[in-house]
Amino acid sequence: MSPQIPGSLCTGFTNPQAMSRRAVLQQFGMGFGSLALSSLLSDQASAASTAPAGESDALAVPPVKAKRIIYLFQSGGPSQMDLYDYKPLLNKMQGQELPEDVRRGQRLTAMSGNQASLPLVGSPFEFQQHGHSGAWLSSLLPHTAEIADDLCFVKSMNTPAINHGPGVTFMQTGSQFPGRPSMGAWLDYGLGTENSNLPAFVVMVTRNKGGQPLVSRLWGSGFLPSRYQGVRFRAGDEPVLYVNNPQGINAPTKRRMLDALQALHRNQTAQIMDPALETEIAQHELAFRMQSSIPDVTDVTSEPDHVFEMYGEDSRKPGTFAANCLLARRLCEKGVRFVQLYHPGWDQHGGLPGGIARQAKETDQASAALVQDLKQRGLLDDTLVIWGGEFGRTNYCQGKLGTNFGRDHHPRCFTMWFAGGGVKAGTSYGQTDDWCYNVQENGVSVHDLHATLLHLMGMNHKQLTYRYQGRRFRLTDVHGEVLTPLLG
Repeated sequence: MSPQIPGSLCTGFTNPQAMSRRAVLQQFGMGFGSLALSSLLSDQASAASTAPAGESDALAVPPVKAKRIIYLFQSGGPSQMDLYDYKPLLNKMQGQELPEDVRRGQRLTAMSGNQASLPLVGSPFEFQQHGHSGAWLSSLLPHTAEIADDLCFVKSMNTPAINHGPGVTFMQTGSQFPGRPSMGAWLDYGLGTENSNLPAFVVMVTRNKGGQPLVSRLWGSGFLPSRYQGVRFRAGDEPVLYVNNPQGINAPTKRRMLDALQALHRNQTAQIMDPALETEIAQHELAFRMQSSIPDVTDVTSEPDHVFEMYGEDSRKPGTFAANCLLARRLCEKGVRFVQLYHPGWDQHGGLPGGIARQAKETDQASAALVQDLKQRGLLDDTLVIWGGEFGRTNYCQGKLGTNFGRDHHPRCFTMWFAGGGVKAGTSYGQTDDWCYNVQENGVSVHDLHATLLHLMGMNHKQLTYRYQGRRFRLTDVHGEVLTPLLG
């Protein structure tokens, strides 16, 4: 489905029906995304004007709080009770069996479900309260502790997915099944771009990290046109594959090739519209513009030393999490709508004390620096920063209890944090039980999370839809409630 072109765009033409969609785009300088938003807002206004009393609020367009999102995705499932969710009871009950009335018959993975015993294990790390908000944070996160009053913690996240593939897919696309558009693709479709020389949706994966595989469908466009998929940036001389010209081809030659290609396209579209061909031409044009824009945004040599010191020494090494955080800030300054960073390695089934300490060391300083850097530059107010994984970890030990213990996957409760972009700073929402096994108060689903993110970006999640195979799809499917207590 292509977004409808408002009738007012055709004013002044004797035969607007004969105009190709490309001609309209060229005449008015509107991208596919802005057309989608125009249609979306028009549909919402029409629906709200005819809605029964009491229903118009559900169809209203929310005010824009965030113009862009940086999502620091921690792949593998960080252990909430070793980082953010302080549970001293687990230390007191160390080695005792997980009570059946706490487990409540909930399913376990095959990795620990066949254990004869499920011994509780407390965190080996010290917790302290920080800031005016009094947020409890592990000793593993000294830099995050310094920005505690800038953060909004959600400690009652939960998901139906218990394994990595479905869990990561669900968090990225709103479905456990592959094939749906990713969150960034939905935002690009609904809002378009602020910088026509750069992608609206950029992805970076920490270099040389093991862990669960991260495949391109996680930032794909699904059934949306392919131009909305994320563009992956890599470390090295060629940040985006296949953007540079082949050897022997210079910029003027490439420009002539594209002009000839467009002429052929105009001839074809005069007879029949081909959305797939339009998308291909648009991607060729974007790639041509990126040849000059990408070297500029990825060249961090102009950054002063104090910025590298803020993000940590790893920020000088391309492809590290710290370097990617710094680049995410630069991309946001250039108008990139959605930047997704993936940092694998949080899947500690064994050796958790050492493994989680390494992960925290790689991410703590840079994550905090990103929030501080955005705040200093006046960008945090309209930039939403998100930190979290696909699920949490169990309060019991996987395998034998010892000093080098591990924790299994736990979807029933986990923690994420948010900063800037219209969320309440210095707050904590939701609560788990004393065992850190079940949500006790204000549970938050993945669909609720997505609904709230779209709300902050100025979109009603119930109205951002795309018709495919006979039905209208949306990021939140038929679920999701905006978490109004989180809104600043």
